[in-house]
Amino acid sequence: MIEDSQQSRTKLSELGEFGLIDLLTKNLDSKLPSTIKGIGDDAAVLNFEGKQTILTTDLLVEGVHFDLAYMPLRHLGYKAVMVNLSDVYAMNGVATQITVGIACSNRFPVEALEELYSGIELAAKLYDIDVVGGDTTSSTKGLLISITAIGVADKEDVVYRNGAKPNDLLVVTGDLGAAYMGLQILEREKEVFKVNPNSQPDLDAYTYLIERQLKPEARKDISGLLKSLEVKPTSMIDISDGLSSEIMHLCKNSKTGVNLFEDKIPLDPTVISVCEEFEIDSTTIALSGGEDYELLFTVSQTDFEKIKANPNFSIIGHMTEENEGMHLITRDNTKIPLIAKGWNAMEKDAED
Repeated sequence: MIEDSQQSRTKLSELGEFGLIDLLTKNLDSKLPSTIKGIGDDAAVLNFEGKQTILTTDLLVEGVHFDLAYMPLRHLGYKAVMVNLSDVYAMNGVATQITVGIACSNRFPVEALEELYSGIELAAKLYDIDVVGGDTTSSTKGLLISITAIGVADKEDVVYRNGAKPNDLLVVTGDLGAAYMGLQILEREKEVFKVNPNSQPDLDAYTYLIERQLKPEARKDISGLLKSLEVKPTSMIDISDGLSSEIMHLCKNSKTGVNLFEDKIPLDPTVISVCEEFEIDSTTIALSGGEDYELLFTVSQTDFEKIKANPNFSIIGHMTEENEGMHLITRDNTKIPLIAKGWNAMEKDAED
């Protein structure tokens, strides 16, 4: 996208840092009453009127977290916001504001950053958040995006990772594995393009998988849904690094074990068919794929009747005593240790 010779290309140096900030943020207006002062001063001023503040940040690095060979900049901006909002929702909070930091090399024209920001603006509009500040600077290599998300919750509503108890039900939203298989499709087509730049891929059959990879949606709806059902999770985490890794985080923090049932893991039919195409085990993908940005949580067994028939939730296991360990119960009723093989950015850095 950014190498298209037919596109208008304005050098970043023509605007300077503050001119660039003015251009990128000209359409961003503060909407929330908690935003007292947004962009335009040394710092933002926020007022949450006694609520607890939730703060999270994520850094996305070109070549580690995304590949611009197939990631449109507009989608990248949108996804960078989702990654952070998901963490706020995993605390059972309401996301309210974000700040955006961008570092880029001189290979990116102004128009490329405008495209990136259009995705950020769309996410802010759809998820009802304000962009209240940030920073831009130069990079000697590639593109880096750092977003900090701010959210709020009443003290009694906040959910941590450490509250699960033995016999609690393990629940997940949505379905798993689609984002990872979408990445495999995109990587395959990238290699085909290298061999034959004139090839035109037919990706219609993979639309759902590719969308889950390039334009994920954070589960803003779940907190309100749980409240309407009068259910408060005992622990919760978002699924960014793979189901098995996140389950093990809950177990470690809550000092419990777990029994996860393979036949209860929710898989979209497209995931199953594409796993067969790639000759990959679909359970392995669900356990280790990552980037689903669904929510994983535990609830008391007394809440079973409230959630059992809800299409947003799948009950996939239960927590056990810590000394019983963490296990996957396979379809043939074999009990095997649960292993975390989720994505690890530090390992990728080491390989590079």
